[in-house]
Amino acid sequence: MGVAAGWAYNLLLKRTVLSPIPYAVGFGSLPAFVTLGLHPSVWPAWWAMAAGALLGVAAHLANVLPDIDDDLASGVRGLPQRLGRPACRVLAPIVTLAALGVLIAGPPGGVRLADWVLGAAATAVTVLGTALPTASGSRWPFRAAIIGSTIAVALLLLRGADMA
Repeated sequence: MGVAAGWAYNLLLKRTVLSPIPYAVGFGSLPAFVTLGLHPSVWPAWWAMAAGALLGVAAHLANVLPDIDDDLASGVRGLPQRLGRPACRVLAPIVTLAALGVLIAGPPGGVRLADWVLGAAATAVTVLGTALPTASGSRWPFRAAIIGSTIAVALLLLRGADMA
């Protein structure tokens, strides 16, 4: 599924408003690689796939930030390029925070202290890294998104037993 999403992005959707879909499908299917490899195979929990899909869209939005001008000059007009840098700076952390919310509230058993601590850390890094003004070619928003997403993956791993 992930490989097909990558091909769909590069061959068909990169230059369209549908450019986030392959990211959502590719990242959202990652938990299935883990749980379908178990014996017996089980489909992953909804919240794991939803969080993955949201993190994929957030990565797409953050990844284009330093390259929007070059993308537009070369004719790449995916959804983030059409929205522009200011909108992506706002949307990337919002979508990441939505993924964090799903990872914190989605698993069964209630919210634990580690969920709150990691969620707060990821929120701070993500919001500060993408919302603070930087030079137009800065990689800091993307780096902040990577750090926030890494913390989100840590949340996922802590609840790994609940994923299947």
